[in-house]
Amino acid sequence: MAYLLDPIAFSLGPITVRWYGIILGSAALIGLWLAVMEGKRFRIPPDFFMDLLLIGVPSAIIGARIYYVAFKWDAYKNDLLEIFKIWNGGIAIYGALIGAIIAGYIYMRRKGYDFWRIADICAPSLIAGQMIGRWGNYVNQEAHGGPVTESFLRDSLHLPAWITDQMYIDGQFYHPTFLYESMWNLLGLFLLFFLRRQSFLRAGELFFSYFIWYSIGRFFIEGLRTDSLAFTAPEWFASIINGLWSPMLVLFEPGSMDYGNVRISQLIGILIIIAAVILIVLRRKKGWSAEKYSDPIVSTKSSPPASTEAN
Repeated sequence: MAYLLDPIAFSLGPITVRWYGIILGSAALIGLWLAVMEGKRFRIPPDFFMDLLLIGVPSAIIGARIYYVAFKWDAYKNDLLEIFKIWNGGIAIYGALIGAIIAGYIYMRRKGYDFWRIADICAPSLIAGQMIGRWGNYVNQEAHGGPVTESFLRDSLHLPAWITDQMYIDGQFYHPTFLYESMWNLLGLFLLFFLRRQSFLRAGELFFSYFIWYSIGRFFIEGLRTDSLAFTAPEWFASIINGLWSPMLVLFEPGSMDYGNVRISQLIGILIIIAAVILIVLRRKKGWSAEKYSDPIVSTKSSPPASTEAN
């Protein structure tokens, strides 16, 4: 008999604690730890990153909700109170990143730190947080892909029973897209760890590398999902998106869409990749990224430390 994980971890009187919240909280703490550890190389106090987390998390939630509601406005325009009922679901990762980046930029500037230098330090934290946070979707049986056979999960992917059973939803097995994205982000985390020790890396480029890596994976994995935010574009444009995704047809069928013909996350992913590559090249040519990742980081609003060498 299949065992399904209860989304509720435990209850304390009227307070219900869900696994989703525990997983997201753990993701935030691990991301904080990674940033604090790397920050020590540059003599940045841990309190700086703790405050950044306290500012960034609520900003990310607000940004994620605004992003989602903006693209699903028809579902909310007649009942505006539903916008605030975030516990009913409806957040988007790209909106979370926009919210966190805006708040982080303001905070970093107030503290006298260069945005790109701190963003580089935080890049592994972001991808690690997303890697762990996706397991909240596993618990809630959401953000999955299209239908598959049980044999595909057990025999082709060789997934353990505790994952396979959880992907049995309303009488059908589904693609564990949460797992695909989590594993992609794990590879990305190792890639960022490797890149930040390379002498050629300039300020801001680890942050851009994070966005490029994540967006590539998200583009292809998003095509498997059945809950994508989408819009109706001209057929020629939809054909370009589908053509870019077509290598996946060797192994997979695309997930169905309730509306539209272009998934917003796929389009955003493509735009981010193009923008990140252009910015890397442009910043090098214009001399806007003269600093290397390994160079000392000093706040303009504090006296420099006795030793700023980063080994």
